[in-house]
Amino acid sequence: MLFSLFNRTFVRFIGRAVLIAALASGFTTAQAQDANMVVIKNFMFSPMSLTVKAGSTVTWKNMDGEPHTVVNDAGIFHSAALDENDTYQFKFDKPGVYKIFCGIHPNMKATVTVQ
Repeated sequence: MLFSLFNRTFVRFIGRAVLIAALASGFTTAQAQDANMVVIKNFMFSPMSLTVKAGSTVTWKNMDGEPHTVVNDAGIFHSAALDENDTYQFKFDKPGVYKIFCGIHPNMKATVTVQ
């Protein structure tokens, strides 16, 4: 009887913990999906491809413990090193495809398409 009560309590506890974890990760995903927001996490830009209208401002937010930069391969813009929770913004006035990478970690790449 006591073992059965313990099992039910343990299962409820685990179930609540899983639910809380799922909600917390869903909140992070929702943040990443904010319009014109790119999150830098796990040495990746997320989303890796973003489409915006001309005149839009895109914000990059570093959620890694390591610094990152936001660099356009054509040299149009280049952020300073972004520490954790730092942001960088750029207003895209002209239509085109903008290739982005991290100047510190060049394997990190993304694309912003401006319509």
